Amino acid sequence: MRTRVWLLALLFAACKSTDKQETATTSSTPTRTATIEGFQTPESVLWDSTLDVYFVSNINGNPTAKDGDGFISVVDPAGTIRDTVFIRGLNAPKGMTVVGDTLWVADIDVIRGYNARTEAPVATVPIRGAVFLNDIVAAPDGSLYITDTAIRFGANGPEHVGRDRIFRIAPDRKVSVALESDSLGRPNGITYDRANDRFIVVPFGAGKLFAWKPNQPPTALNEGPGQFDGVEVVGNVIWVSTWADSAVYRYADGQGTNAIKGVPSPADIGYDARRHRILIPSFTGNRVEIWEVK
Repeated sequence: MRTRVWLLALLFAACKSTDKQETATTSSTPTRTATIEGFQTPESVLWDSTLDVYFVSNINGNPTAKDGDGFISVVDPAGTIRDTVFIRGLNAPKGMTVVGDTLWVADIDVIRGYNARTEAPVATVPIRGAVFLNDIVAAPDGSLYITDTAIRFGANGPEHVGRDRIFRIAPDRKVSVALESDSLGRPNGITYDRANDRFIVVPFGAGKLFAWKPNQPPTALNEGPGQFDGVEVVGNVIWVSTWADSAVYRYADGQGTNAIKGVPSPADIGYDARRHRILIPSFTGNRVEIWEVK
């Protein structure tokens, strides 16, 4: 029974940088250029354009356990793990984003900030009422927006125990609920669409992509296979990972295409705008795949 519960936990587990976009539109067939092994339940990959490195969050166990076993790795663009355990002592780190020199990490019910250069702790922001913080993104004003998938794992597997929410942390670190609605379908990935001044939210529990602006209701954009995890916006293209198809979809002009296939449990993807790469953590495969999309 424990094995069955754990497999269900993997399916629901989730789990972004201000560098989530570029002006060009990618259209050619993606090509896998590297596979990096050696991670422990990798959940998210983030490209830091200033340091030109990839941060990888490692849950290293149960995605809801407060066990202190989680850590952040650093990988260089050549595909070499520069530091396996750059930041240690997290519980179940998932989505990440960078604001200035601070790396912000979603960790179950708190947001943790670290100096991206030195790994020194900067801040810990508890999110009162949070259940399963998943992805995080920075808005242009420096505010942080975080999805809460609102699930816990009991004897019978994953249970939806709260309302789906998006939290906001203001630059002064005041926490508020920016959106609360079960219509979000277990919100997972979130990114900021700079060209259209909106957020894109993808749910694990529904087969739709949502566009959302604060103080407005979300609107459905596209449909897909569901079990969505990570999301990136590149020009007018939306890239979304899905566990349902072990794939990454490309959405453009209202149409979705299964562009990258055969990646088991693709979690919170990242995007390297300098090299036109989609960065895919394989949650159950303990690896990161790099795909060139130009």
